[in-house]
Amino acid sequence: MSFLKVLGFDPAKHNVKTEIVAGITTFLTMAYILAVNPDIFSALEEMGMPKGAVFTATALAAIVGTLVMSIYAKKPYALAPGLGLNAFFVYTVCLTMGYSWQFALTAVLIEGIIFIILTVTNVREAIINAIPKSMKSAVSAGIGLFIAFIGLVNAGIIVDDGGTIINLGTITSGPALLAIVGLVITSVMMILKVPGAMLIGIIVTAIIGIPFGITKFDGVVSAVPSVAPIFCKFEFHNILTWDMIIVVFTFLFIDMFDTIGTVIGVSKKANAMNPDGTIPGVKKVLMADAVATVWGAICGTSTTTTYVESASGVAEGGRTGLTSFTVAICFAIALFFAPVFLAIPSAATAPALILVGVMMMSSILDVDFNDFSECIPAYICMIVMPLAYSISDGIMLGLISFVVLNALTGKFKKISVMMWILAILFILRYILL
Repeated sequence: MSFLKVLGFDPAKHNVKTEIVAGITTFLTMAYILAVNPDIFSALEEMGMPKGAVFTATALAAIVGTLVMSIYAKKPYALAPGLGLNAFFVYTVCLTMGYSWQFALTAVLIEGIIFIILTVTNVREAIINAIPKSMKSAVSAGIGLFIAFIGLVNAGIIVDDGGTIINLGTITSGPALLAIVGLVITSVMMILKVPGAMLIGIIVTAIIGIPFGITKFDGVVSAVPSVAPIFCKFEFHNILTWDMIIVVFTFLFIDMFDTIGTVIGVSKKANAMNPDGTIPGVKKVLMADAVATVWGAICGTSTTTTYVESASGVAEGGRTGLTSFTVAICFAIALFFAPVFLAIPSAATAPALILVGVMMMSSILDVDFNDFSECIPAYICMIVMPLAYSISDGIMLGLISFVVLNALTGKFKKISVMMWILAILFILRYILL
C-alpha cells in the first residue's frame, strides 16, 4: 500500500482494478505509436536510423516518461513520442531542410532543456492559467473532435478521396466495417454501464478481425532491437546557427501547445480542475513532460509528449499515478512481446477513440453561447483542431481570435497581460514560420 500511496492512490477514493483497467485501456489506444513512429522514421533508415532501434527508443521514451508522470506527478496521463512532431523531425528538418538526424535530435534535446527551465520558472503554468475558462472548455471539446477524427481516419471510415479532401470510405467491408462493429459493441456495453467497456471492446473487436485477415499475428516473442545506433547521438557544433534556433523554436511551439491542450482537455474530463479553471499539480505534470522530452532525445527519438489518448483511461475511471504506472508496465512488456501488441489493428482501437471524443464533447456545455465574444473564439478553437489536424493550431487561432475580438469590441478587462503576449507571439509565429 505504501507504493500505491507514492502514486497518489487513496483506497478510500480509488479502486485498484479500475486504475489498472484504465491503464491498459490507455495503452491499447496509444500502442499504435510503437508501429507508426518506426514507420515514419524508416525514411531515415539509409541515413543510419534502423527501424528496430527506433522501435526500442519509442518504447523506452514512453516507459520512462510515463513512470515520471506516475511517480512524480501522480497523474493518470501517459507519454510517448508525439505524432506531428515526428513528422516535422523527419520530413521537414531532415528531408526538406537537409540536416542530419543527429542535428534534429540535438534540437529536441535543447527544446526539452528549455521546457524544464520554463517549468521551473512557472512560465508554462502561467500560460495555462491565463487561458480563459471558455477557451479551456473549447480545448477539451476540440480535442474530443480531434481524437474522434483520428479514430475515423485510422479505421478507414473517413478517407482522402483526392477531390473533396475527405469523404466516407468503404464501410461495408474491411477495417472500416470492423471498426463500426466494434463501435456498436462498445457503445452497447457503455450504455449498459459494463465495467471496462472500452478495453473489452478493443479486445473483442481485435478477435473478430482474425478470421477476416485484419488482425494478423506474426509471432509472440521477439528479441529487443538494440538502441545503440541512435542512443546519445548529438551534433553540438551547430547549436548556435540560425536554423537550429528556428527548429528548436518550432519544436517548442508545437510541443508546448499540444501538451497544454492535452493537459487541459484530459484534466477537465477527469474533473481534476479547480473551480477557477486552474489545474492542481500542473507544474509537476509539465515537468514530467519536459523530462520525458530530454530522455526521448537521449534514446534517439522525436519529442515525447503527453498523449491525448490518456482520455480513454480517464473515461474508464483512471485518476491516479497507478493508471500511468500500468501504462509504463505495458510498454515494457511490449518490448518483449511486440508481435502480439502490434497485432491489434487500428480498426480495433478506433471505436475507443471515437467514443472518448463523444464524452469529451460534454465540456461544450460550459461555453456561453449567448456571449459571442466567448463562443466565437471557442468555436474557432474547436473547429480548427480536427480540420487542421492540429491541437496547437486550434489553441493558437482560438486565443488570437479571443484577444482580437475582445479588443475590437472594447472588452479590454477580459484580456490578461499573458493573453496579449501569447496573441502577439502566435501572430509572429504564423508570419515568420
